[in-house]
Amino acid sequence: MTELQSVGLRLEDPNAGAASRRGGAGPSDHKAVTIDGVTIMVPVHTSTAWHSPFVAHSPDGTGRSALMRGTIPIASISFPKAPRFHALQTLEGIPYSHIATLHGADVLATTVLQTCIRYESRKKTCKFCSIGQSLAAGRTIARKTPEQLAEVARAAVLLDGVRHMVLTTGTPPTPDRGAAILCESAFAIKAAVDLPIQAQCEPPDDDRWFERMKAAGIDTLGMHLEVVTPALRERIMPGKAGVPPSRYMEAFKAAVAVFGRAQVSTYILAGLGDTAEAILSISRELIELGVYPFVVPFVPISGTPLEDHPAPSPAFMQSILQPLGAMLSAAGMRSSDIKAGCGKCGACSSLATYEREAALATDGATS
Repeated sequence: MTELQSVGLRLEDPNAGAASRRGGAGPSDHKAVTIDGVTIMVPVHTSTAWHSPFVAHSPDGTGRSALMRGTIPIASISFPKAPRFHALQTLEGIPYSHIATLHGADVLATTVLQTCIRYESRKKTCKFCSIGQSLAAGRTIARKTPEQLAEVARAAVLLDGVRHMVLTTGTPPTPDRGAAILCESAFAIKAAVDLPIQAQCEPPDDDRWFERMKAAGIDTLGMHLEVVTPALRERIMPGKAGVPPSRYMEAFKAAVAVFGRAQVSTYILAGLGDTAEAILSISRELIELGVYPFVVPFVPISGTPLEDHPAPSPAFMQSILQPLGAMLSAAGMRSSDIKAGCGKCGACSSLATYEREAALATDGATS
């Protein structure tokens, strides 16, 4: 899985299963693929994927497809079908898929605010980000109201068995950095359906927002570092670098006190220049604080300033994920214990596999 997520996948039938995603926030330029009962997100629209040694044959009558490496069959795979709720629309005629989408196998995800003060400035934008692409292409709407989100969430649970939800947002020009609109959204969703929710935003200016978010029905919180080396942060994400890692660490500590150990996480993009040692070093600090470091391979998205940046090699990813999985296992932090969100889903990284392998090795050594 690590190699597949690093180098991507070529598709004989691009229309197999649920539609792949282009642009927007989250796992963009990916397609959901199920291997051995585990659904992962695999790059299919990147330049790396176009030259990948992995090819998925067209599905047969049962929906199964042969995953090939050159001429060698590797595995039998399938593609999750399009969710039924995607066929619906609001009374105003807005397709449900423009309000929230299915990620992985059973996660509903949305970007509540599809605009961002960082993205709108060439000097401040995160160079890997494509949050505005899906909006420009007419595949989403700029602001999802609490009522719309509640309506779609209820339908996704009833029709497709969605088990948890991710609410992320572009950063608005307010000191709370999106916490307020996430609170409004979560409160409405929880009033409509019992669905665990992860909210994602930059650290707000006031730690009291964490209590408000918890009270609104948010179960877990993601505050994403993405890049950990200060000089790289300033070059790759100049606007977001204005919130230094030290503020993130303060916010992490305060958030863990509210949400609990392993219920606060951070996304780290491996392959943008941070060394494996730098990522593992900060991951140790995060784990000590009770924060789950969700490390994923960087995916160069078409149309962004980093579209030609190489994806990380499988060996580089393994050099991070294997020891990180052992660290998480030793700390008793399991992705399966996370109530909602990216770490629980795990589709964008093979970290959970290494975490489980480390746990099995420990159990075997003590038995």
